[in-house]
Amino acid sequence: MESHKELIELAKAEAGLEDFGEDSFREGLEILVDSLNTEARLNTLGERVLRERILLYLTQRLQVEDWYRRHPEIDGEVIHAPLFGIGLPRTGSSALSFLLASDPGIRYLRVWESAQPCPPPSTVVGADPRRGASSGGLDDSLKGGKRTPTGIDGAMECQDLMALDFRSQIFQALARIPRYSDWLLEADHTSTYLYEKRVLKLLQWGETPRPWRLKAPTHMLYLDALDNAFPDARFVMTHRDPTDVMLSVATVYADIIGKFTDSPDYAYIGELNVRCWSEAMRRAIAFRERGNDHRFYDIHFRAMQRDPVGEVKGLYGWLEQDVSPEFEQAMQAFWEDNAASERMTKPDPSKFGLDYGEVRQGFADYLQHMERWAPFDETAG
Repeated sequence: MESHKELIELAKAEAGLEDFGEDSFREGLEILVDSLNTEARLNTLGERVLRERILLYLTQRLQVEDWYRRHPEIDGEVIHAPLFGIGLPRTGSSALSFLLASDPGIRYLRVWESAQPCPPPSTVVGADPRRGASSGGLDDSLKGGKRTPTGIDGAMECQDLMALDFRSQIFQALARIPRYSDWLLEADHTSTYLYEKRVLKLLQWGETPRPWRLKAPTHMLYLDALDNAFPDARFVMTHRDPTDVMLSVATVYADIIGKFTDSPDYAYIGELNVRCWSEAMRRAIAFRERGNDHRFYDIHFRAMQRDPVGEVKGLYGWLEQDVSPEFEQAMQAFWEDNAASERMTKPDPSKFGLDYGEVRQGFADYLQHMERWAPFDETAG
């Protein structure tokens, strides 16, 4: 793959534009490209997909800045009290985001606009060509050939928007890049969330403002930076025993990374996820205990499985918002359509070097908090 400087020039030539806005993205881009070139051991498909992905984010950033240059009034858009879904991966947060996306009164990040926010949807006359294929033609590869349960109009995580600043976990889910992952864990994400807000304004511009429903487990690592950009944000946090989570998320990483390298490092994938998510939970607990606990609503994975519509109604009661009959019917239809979805076949945890006793020890503080935040009665209902 070319150097980061060469990729920048290629993106400029492709877009016919020069202005990337603030330079915050350059540090992450440089570390990412170096890590991909020296550590990832990409195969031919991996090099092509990652290269295309990087160029896509660079060209989209150029286009975002071009829209702001021509329409500075976009910056006047207000992102009011967004709701962010957080929690460990594989805790039902995706299902929750699909349920929330069933509400016709809210705005969420759609598959087709996630990696390609430009042009702003309100400016497109007729059918949007982005709805005819997954974002940039790459998401089928990233998701193992599958799309989200609700298709091209489904809800997506914030990872693509964060990748515009080249501070996103999406990259470490695609390749073994330890230098980048180490940097990402400690990197200041202030600019990342300010840029995400900039793109949300662009996506909202020209439309009737509706409350945003957003989601990414990654946010737990950087809640202070997120809070700086979205000081009126609220959070819905999903919960599940970490021993159920770590093997599941490691398997997802391995399935994706295994497409892009001929020599996946399973032990590294296991260690990376335990280290990343135990630190994320430590930071989330600290953020909540610094006077922010009232901004969180908690849902246990098993409670969601037992009564998904009831859990969303509880959330909306906390938000002091109504669940319309149309919304409730759409949630029920979604859940019925996806209740029999294919279950993942999980390998032996030793494949990833996972010891469940050690995992529980690493998440001991969280397990105590989970009992208080999201108590679940196995015998109820």
